[in-house]
Amino acid sequence: MKAVGFSKHDHAACIAEQVAMAEDHCAERRLQFTPVRRRVLEILLEDHKALGAYQILDRLKDEGWAAQPPLAYRALDFLVTYGFAHKVERLNAYVACLHPGETHFPAFMICRVCDSVAETVSAPSKGLLGAAARAAGFRIEQTVVEAIGVCPD
Repeated sequence: MKAVGFSKHDHAACIAEQVAMAEDHCAERRLQFTPVRRRVLEILLEDHKALGAYQILDRLKDEGWAAQPPLAYRALDFLVTYGFAHKVERLNAYVACLHPGETHFPAFMICRVCDSVAETVSAPSKGLLGAAARAAGFRIEQTVVEAIGVCPD
């Protein structure tokens, strides 16, 4: 699987495709994909960098949206709850999910030079962690995999 955050691609098509997938997903499940939720998702998709809630709020303010933190936090909560975004714990920031609608365990590669974040999928039930969990009778429900390094750019 390619790590989109580090690869060259048609960025406008990437954003349009992800937003369309979110719209379809919400329509199928009768979820309200409000204009602010849509715009927050677009902001997260714009440059494949993790953004904090206040960075997102600043962008919204610059575009004429209300300036209250709950606006950004509610939109982010919706996007994370329904799988359109992930929280990058190490950065206390958010990235758009590149596999919305799929049940997966994301793993993040975070460039310490340019702050780009690439998402890929981890398989915690496989490998050493999975073997240790099975041996202990433990069922993995969530993992946080965040690798810090330097991207090719």
